[in-house]
Amino acid sequence: MTVTLPDAGSAAFQTLDAAALLAALPDPVAHLGADGQVTLNRAAQARVAQYSATGDWMALFQASSVPAIRDAVQAALRGETRQVTVQVVDTVAPGLLTVAPSAGGALLHLHVARDPLEVALELMDGLGLGMTVQAPDTRILLANDAAARILGLSRDQLMGRDSMDPEWRAVHPDGTDFPGETHPSVQALRTLQVQREVPMGVYHPQAQDWRWLQVTAIPRRAPGATQPKQVTTVFADVTEKQAMQTEMRRRERRYRSLVRATSQIVWDAFPDGDFQPPQAEWEAFTGQTPAQYRGVGWLDAVHPDDRAHTIAEWQRAVRDGDLYSTEHRLRRADGQYVPMQVRAVPVTDERGQLVEWVGTHSDLSAIREAEQALRALNAELEGRVQQRTEDLARVTRFSTLLLTAAGEGIFGLDARGVTTFANPAAARTLGYSIERMIGQPQHDLVHHHHEDGRPYSLAECPIHQTLRDGQTRRVERDVMWHAQGHAVPVAYVVTPTHDEHGQPSGAVVMVQDITERIRAQEQLQELIEDLERSNQDLEQFAYVASHDLQEPLRTVGSYTELLARRYQGQLDPRADQYLHFMQDAVDRMRSLIQDLLGFARLSRADLTLTPVALDTLLRGVQQNVRGTLDADGSSLTWDTPDQVMGQASLLTQLLTNLVSNGLKFHRPGEAAHVQVTSRREGDMIHVQVRDNGIGIAPEYHARIFEIFQRLHRRETYAGNGMGLAICRKITEHHGGRIWLDSTPDQGSTFHLTLPAVPS
Repeated sequence: MTVTLPDAGSAAFQTLDAAALLAALPDPVAHLGADGQVTLNRAAQARVAQYSATGDWMALFQASSVPAIRDAVQAALRGETRQVTVQVVDTVAPGLLTVAPSAGGALLHLHVARDPLEVALELMDGLGLGMTVQAPDTRILLANDAAARILGLSRDQLMGRDSMDPEWRAVHPDGTDFPGETHPSVQALRTLQVQREVPMGVYHPQAQDWRWLQVTAIPRRAPGATQPKQVTTVFADVTEKQAMQTEMRRRERRYRSLVRATSQIVWDAFPDGDFQPPQAEWEAFTGQTPAQYRGVGWLDAVHPDDRAHTIAEWQRAVRDGDLYSTEHRLRRADGQYVPMQVRAVPVTDERGQLVEWVGTHSDLSAIREAEQALRALNAELEGRVQQRTEDLARVTRFSTLLLTAAGEGIFGLDARGVTTFANPAAARTLGYSIERMIGQPQHDLVHHHHEDGRPYSLAECPIHQTLRDGQTRRVERDVMWHAQGHAVPVAYVVTPTHDEHGQPSGAVVMVQDITERIRAQEQLQELIEDLERSNQDLEQFAYVASHDLQEPLRTVGSYTELLARRYQGQLDPRADQYLHFMQDAVDRMRSLIQDLLGFARLSRADLTLTPVALDTLLRGVQQNVRGTLDADGSSLTWDTPDQVMGQASLLTQLLTNLVSNGLKFHRPGEAAHVQVTSRREGDMIHVQVRDNGIGIAPEYHARIFEIFQRLHRRETYAGNGMGLAICRKITEHHGGRIWLDSTPDQGSTFHLTLPAVPS
């Protein structure tokens, strides 16, 4: 059959009834003339052109439908109208062909009903949503183009594929595997319930990257059936949204590290001025609970004398939506009031509506140095609020407030060591503008050489070590280089930042210029050296003087003894008394010189520290004072299970002096009792020597440890006033200290600390 394809607006259609209507119909329409000529409307032309180069109308139909079509055409030529169900080649659904007589020929109208599933697939494609239809065994029966694009496979590759295929490596948002029985498609088939917006990560093989999906699974079952027939899965690619959320969390962690790196209290409040939890830094500083500071309960932490002007200014700022600035004393958790500078700025949205307050409490000494920078910060903060989303703007506001208000220099680095932000204090310290520092490799710009001019390699740089291993580092002395070329001595702390996987993603560096500290240390060192030289001269003088004094003393003593032996009893009683006075003075002078020599030698002695058991020392002390114990019924007890690091001979002398004092200064008519105990306190051993003696008044507690200090007449208690001075010297040479608790007539307790043996 020969077919011509005239235009739908040609004379052939003009001769037809309702030609304009037929030409505009969306369904294919053909007119078969009595002469066998076929004329097609636009819809028919477009559809036939897909299957026949010659424009054969019958190419639209499967071969099984051709006989019925021909019968219907013959009937139409006889004047009958028939409707025939036909199979069209490009669709699964059957078509309805209406054949009616028209103008000496036949008019054929084809209507094909579209499969609702096909329509749904096209709709999902238009929305950018992936859609698959799966069998009860989870095999994919049908998929749209969006599903193929999202999953990284063609539609042909998806057909018949198991949705549980491990190649997709399905994971939960926390990175854990997605077990097959928890897959939303399996859950929908098992429970016959719709599984809505289940988050899932899958691997995209073409991009070699991960895609994050939100999956909804809808079970389908035949009417009257109890088991599911199919499950339809619809999923959206939310990878970009997930990446944005991850970036927000990373920035939040970075700026939280900034909060920890500063000493300020940062807080926020509702537009009406009320405090609402959580306010972690406020709670840590004031000790208030959320129930206590909620609303305006925070005012209870302000000094009573400062509350009136504080609340008046706050109410004015809230009413006017204006900058809040005041000073007051704030109660710390330990009850002490701290003078504070308080500032808060109103935060507005893009429409100028107040959304919150962001404020800081700062120590006055620090805030005064940062007032000018804080004003610049407020202007910058308002500009950022207008350009960013609410969540990102909140993070930026906190960051800017902290950076500008801090007195120390603060700058941040990314994982490569490039400066990502810097505060004005850092710029002032190093002589660069903030713009000049940002975007530059920090090491190459300010940390490239040691103080002596040697190149500073990245491998030995503490800042870059933190970027590699994520460990916090504190450096007490280093240099950074000023823009003018000179070294600036600094101390700094490097605090790492981490990504969502816990890996180092950068660092925050807090820098302090220590020029004045170094100058003060140098001056202090000079004073120490002068003092050491002076002490050495004094010790040498004491040693030489004591040594040289012994020679004339021996001469005086020898001749005094000769006079006493030769003339004792031959002179008058007064002469004998004078000789006795001379001998007693020589003995006291000899004892004093010996003590002075011992004190001088002690200050020059090089200590050799070894583990020493206190119990062993006390047994030696007991032997040293045995004469006193046996003479008057005094007693010495001890409970000292510890070991100390020290020189046994000096420690024996130390404890002997303390025990002897306790035995010597006892109350008349009462036997002396001395008790020694010890206990470990951290790295030191605390030793106590307690007696029941006459005690010492509080005003003399410090004086008794000085050289040649006596509180009693020599006729009452013997001694030269050197013993406790030697005790203090021995204790301090061992790295400990000695002090006294005593009340007159109630005894004394000497305390001393000595280094413990390392455990």
